[in-house]
Amino acid sequence: MSKKSSINRRSFIKKTALTTLGISIIPRHVMGKGFIAPSDKLNIAVVGAGGKGYSDMMNVWNNGASNIAAICDVDWNRAAQAFKQFPEAKQFKDYRKLLDEMSDIDAITVSTPDHTHAVITLAAMQLNKDVYVQKPLTHSIHEARVLTEAANNYKIVTQMGNQGGSGKGVQTMIDWFDSGIIGTVNHVDVWTNRPVWPQGIKTPTDKPAMLDNLDWDTWIGPAEWVDYHPLYHPFKWRGWWNFGTGALGDMGCHLMDPPYRVLGLGYPTEVESNVGSIFTQDWTPDYYPESCPPSSRTQLKFEATDKNPSQVKLNWTDGGLRPFHPELIPADHSIGDENSANGVIIMGEKGIMTCGTYGRNPKIYLNSGEIILPKNNTEESSSLPENGHHTKWVEACKAGFGSEEHKALTSSFDFAGPLTESILMGNLAIRSYNLRNETKNGFEYPGRKKLLWDGTNMKITNFEPANQFVKREYREGWKLD
Repeated sequence: MSKKSSINRRSFIKKTALTTLGISIIPRHVMGKGFIAPSDKLNIAVVGAGGKGYSDMMNVWNNGASNIAAICDVDWNRAAQAFKQFPEAKQFKDYRKLLDEMSDIDAITVSTPDHTHAVITLAAMQLNKDVYVQKPLTHSIHEARVLTEAANNYKIVTQMGNQGGSGKGVQTMIDWFDSGIIGTVNHVDVWTNRPVWPQGIKTPTDKPAMLDNLDWDTWIGPAEWVDYHPLYHPFKWRGWWNFGTGALGDMGCHLMDPPYRVLGLGYPTEVESNVGSIFTQDWTPDYYPESCPPSSRTQLKFEATDKNPSQVKLNWTDGGLRPFHPELIPADHSIGDENSANGVIIMGEKGIMTCGTYGRNPKIYLNSGEIILPKNNTEESSSLPENGHHTKWVEACKAGFGSEEHKALTSSFDFAGPLTESILMGNLAIRSYNLRNETKNGFEYPGRKKLLWDGTNMKITNFEPANQFVKREYREGWKLD
């Protein structure tokens, strides 16, 4: 399929309402308020239709505002609800076949496990399809850089699924900070109660029967081959480096997003991690390199920005670990979410700004003792599902690359790419932590040190073995180009 042939219909959508008034193509204003003409609808293909993929599909469909033209999922049992919801949509198990056959789609959603985000997204962009991709944008730092550059080169309208970035809470925090209320920031704490799936465990060796209607080879995609096991699919893939990105990858794009936006951060310059272990009876720590750790702590260092004239150290903790309660915040106040399970603390010279997941419940505690809440003192979120994050992307797709609607998107790849790279830098340090060399007296762990990062060139400069985690090896027959 040529790129030229794939752009005709989308260009047609943008132009016909202004230039054509016919029988079969009728602009929306002619039919009256609330009526959506066929010429105004995007044809959207859904790749990944179970779990979060189903809600992404429903949000871009938006009660008929868009047309769900195709549904692709390697597991047709999990896709059954989507198939039932849209019986006229063409059904696929392999996204490559979908892209080969469906030349008339305008855009796709990608809501698959992390390890297949990049190959699906790049293939779609190369055919001039606009893309909505679940967080984290990619599985590796290299993939994030490739997609960011491709979105600009191919002039694609993009959005990553960290919907809090479109919420009122994050915007309130930006406005507060820009007004100087908390002053210069040099320290941020971010934490989550994830994982809520198994991590720090042995790789399974038994071979359960394959599920019916599951295309396991396509599910594995570019990852290293392993036999099917319910510890991988569904959902639990998040805890395996082969497929997922652990607690940091799962929640980092939601929780690190507010401070990243508020402070205008770029690539980190340093990273250091340590991890929790599960111990055996003789108190020897078990180490399973294929499995993400049960808990971890990571510190990222960012240089000063135009918005914040100070270096910033951002501390991340997961596995139920969280920072201690700041003195400035009353002891009976939750921090972040209502139960303090997830949250953000931004430490300024004049006070502390906090929020929960998705930038919800923003608050400021000033050194003077004053507490500042949003003006309306209500939940700081949009009335639209997921803050209208999907709807804004659909409207930007219609308006086109470079339009005002496109520029207004909060997580297009020019932002989502560097954010994802920063988060995956933490995972690089986590994976490097347990790199070990045998010695006469046991093991040494050369990766347990501060790592220095050259963001422009995507390279650790002081510990070469860590660079193996910048770019993954692809299974034979798969590549990213």
